[in-house]
Amino acid sequence: MHTTIYSISESPLAAGVIWVGTDDGNLQLTRDGGQHWDNVVGQVPGVARNAWVNWVHASAFAPGSAYVAFDRHTFGDMAPYVYATSDWGKSWRPLVSPQDSKGVRGYAHVIKEDSVDPQLLFLGTEFGLWISVDGGAHWAQFKGGHLPAVAVRDLAIQPRDNDLVLATHGRGIWIVDDITPLRQLTPQLTSQEAAFVSARPEQQRIEANGGWVNGAAAFVGDNPARGAVITYYQRTRHLFGKLRIEVLDAGGGLVDELPASTRRGLNRVVWTMHRRAPHVPPAAQLAFAGTQGPRVLPGTYTVRLHKNDTVYDSQVTLGLDRRVKWTPADRKAQYDAAMKVYALFNDESALFGRIAGLREQVAEAGKGRPKGEALLRRLEDFDGKLDAIRKKIVATKEGGAITGEERLREHTDQLYGAITSWEGPPSAYQLENIEALRSQLGEIDGEFNRLISTQLPALNDALKSNGARALTVPPPAVFKGGESGSGAVAAGGRWDADEARGAAVPGNLQLWH
Repeated sequence: MHTTIYSISESPLAAGVIWVGTDDGNLQLTRDGGQHWDNVVGQVPGVARNAWVNWVHASAFAPGSAYVAFDRHTFGDMAPYVYATSDWGKSWRPLVSPQDSKGVRGYAHVIKEDSVDPQLLFLGTEFGLWISVDGGAHWAQFKGGHLPAVAVRDLAIQPRDNDLVLATHGRGIWIVDDITPLRQLTPQLTSQEAAFVSARPEQQRIEANGGWVNGAAAFVGDNPARGAVITYYQRTRHLFGKLRIEVLDAGGGLVDELPASTRRGLNRVVWTMHRRAPHVPPAAQLAFAGTQGPRVLPGTYTVRLHKNDTVYDSQVTLGLDRRVKWTPADRKAQYDAAMKVYALFNDESALFGRIAGLREQVAEAGKGRPKGEALLRRLEDFDGKLDAIRKKIVATKEGGAITGEERLREHTDQLYGAITSWEGPPSAYQLENIEALRSQLGEIDGEFNRLISTQLPALNDALKSNGARALTVPPPAVFKGGESGSGAVAAGGRWDADEARGAAVPGNLQLWH
């Protein structure tokens, strides 16, 4: 025993009210700024003399309320001792004690109440973090984020973002992102089969890539999730039937679909805040920017949970990053420009699909025909012209600008990446480039239509006269914004014109998520 003051807590409600705990078992209270002190430890039931007062915490909701945690592990007693008072220490009720530990393990280090909900309590012990949503009547161990069984020595609530910060002994600082859902766990909510739990509005933080691998020389903690965190509650584990989450825009259109966890209790899924990736025609190498859809505009979106035949709705609000200088109007201009390029990708894929589907029929019509046959030569000539149009859409050699093999699809990807990598307003050059690429696609589409209108009828007549099936032009595919995005590279990494030709909506498109 060192007769040392180990914990001090000043009331945020009443001036002059200070609680003090010492390492030799004193629990002192002053109500006049230190002029007079009362040792109220004798009113705490079930605690032996000289117990270390690890923590005392003045309530932010009632001036006469406080919490205290005792530690007797130096006496060989590893049990938790946690108490609360509401009458200036005249009486204390046990929240956790050796007689009723309520599932809490390890001697107690710190006890704090939430800054918003007085019934929400956080308890740090030698073996982790415990949480109570009913004023200490019941406790549950926090196991999210793979928090180890480590001593939690201090707690703090970040008021702006409602994060719970944990100080551990030997395992660093841990942050529990957004404890807002814990404040919503009322008996009315937990009695439901499923329900969304409201959370804080989400910022669309500036997206950036980079950095390097530090190896074992440095430690870098995880950043918050890059997306909107959606929290929902299930009373029991979901075992049978459908369970999925949809995100809808203000008009009810499907923006994205998310996998749902089947676990009971609180569940969190992260929505990237992006639309599905555009459909990119396959080529010799990956179109990197086209593997991701544009980030949606700030605003309010509907989140819908389908659990068998029951539908649950909630809303999530997205806002701009607090650090950015551009306005919502600037952000909308950027999004509109990105969606124009998004539509350009889809239209390129639609034309590519028609060409691939027609070439597949040409290859089938030429099978088994003797080499040098006149009809086979006509089919090969028609296929060569189709392939020449295809090569105006996509590159057929790897290397990009190094090999000089960049076509419409590659230029589209470069423009798309330039627009989506910065969420401020697009430049005049970018807007002009969109129109230029759209015009180029129109010329290629016109060339394809002229080919099939001038040469296909005669070729079909020749096929019919030889008892073969006529070639049909596949209709343009219609890609909706809610559909999953397409791949950006041909199967096997490169496109072989003579090997794997696609179907009408090209079956050789490889999906990238």
